[in-house]
Amino acid sequence: METFIGQGIALVTPFTSENTIDFPALKKLLEHTKDADYWVVNGTTAESANLSKSEKRAVLNFVKSNNPTEKPIMFGIGSNNTAEVVEQLTTWDLSGVDAILSVCPYYVKPTQAGIVAHYTAIADASPLPVLLYNVPGRTGVNMSVETIVTLSQHKNIFGVKDAGGDLAQAMRVISSTPDDFLYISGDDALTVPILGVGGNGVITVLGNVLPQEFGSTVKNALNGDVKLATKQMSEMLDFTDALFEEGNPVGIKLALDIAGICGKRVRLPLVEGSEELEQKLSSMYEAIKISSRKSIFVSNFDAKYAI
Repeated sequence: METFIGQGIALVTPFTSENTIDFPALKKLLEHTKDADYWVVNGTTAESANLSKSEKRAVLNFVKSNNPTEKPIMFGIGSNNTAEVVEQLTTWDLSGVDAILSVCPYYVKPTQAGIVAHYTAIADASPLPVLLYNVPGRTGVNMSVETIVTLSQHKNIFGVKDAGGDLAQAMRVISSTPDDFLYISGDDALTVPILGVGGNGVITVLGNVLPQEFGSTVKNALNGDVKLATKQMSEMLDFTDALFEEGNPVGIKLALDIAGICGKRVRLPLVEGSEELEQKLSSMYEAIKISSRKSIFVSNFDAKYAI
C-alpha cells in the first residue's frame, strides 16, 4: 500500500458558532493541506466520538466532493463494539475511500486474544484494506508486538498506526512483520526516529496547521536525510508538545484559529483552549513561520547562485 507512505493529515472537524459542521472552513482546511500525501477523515482528531453518523457521512461526502486531485482518503470506522464496526463496513457507502482506519477497542480493555479476534472479524468483513490503530493512551490497552505481528498476516490488514510512544516496540514490529506491512507513526514528535528505523510515514495532527513544514521533514526522513529532518523537527518540537497540553484537538484547533484556517470551537465534554495556551501557540507559530521563510529564502538563494 504505497498509497499511504508519507504524510497523512488527520483532519479536524471545524464547527460553527451554532455547533454545526462548518463546511466552508473545512474546504479551507482541505485547500491548506492539499500537498499532503493523503487525508484521514473521521479519526480521533476529527472528534469522531462526538459526531453523529449522519455528520460523519456528510463530512466524508464533502471531502470526496472537494478533492480535485483525487488525493487518497482513509476513513475512520472503529468502536469497542465489533458488531457495530462490521455493520458500518458492510452497509455504509464507502465509494471513493481507499482504506479504513480502525482504532483498537477502548474502555472494555480486551485481552490480546480479544484484539486479534476483533480485528480478524473486521478485516474479514471490510470491503477495503484495514489499518490497525494502536493508541493505548486513549484505549487503555496496548496492542503487543505479538498481536500486531499475528494480524499482519491477514491479507486485508496492510499496516498499523502506532501512537504507543515506544520506539523499541516500533523496531520490534518493523523487524518482525512483512516488508510490505506499513508502520505509520501516530506520534508527531517521534516521527523522525520512527522513520529512521524503517517506518513508512505518519498520520499527523501537527500537519493540519504546518503541512508544508512537517511534510518536508517527513520527506527528508524517508529519503534518508535523518540529520536534516531532525534539525527541522527540532524547530517544531515545543510547538508540537504545546498542541497536546490541553488535549487533542483542543490545541490544534487553537493553532488553526491563529493561522486563520478555522475556528477553535470544540464539542463538549471538550472545552476551548485557555488564553495562556493560545498566547503560547501564537508566539511559537509565528517563530516557526519566520524560520521557514528564512530557510526558503536561503535555499532559493543558494540554488540561484550555485557554481
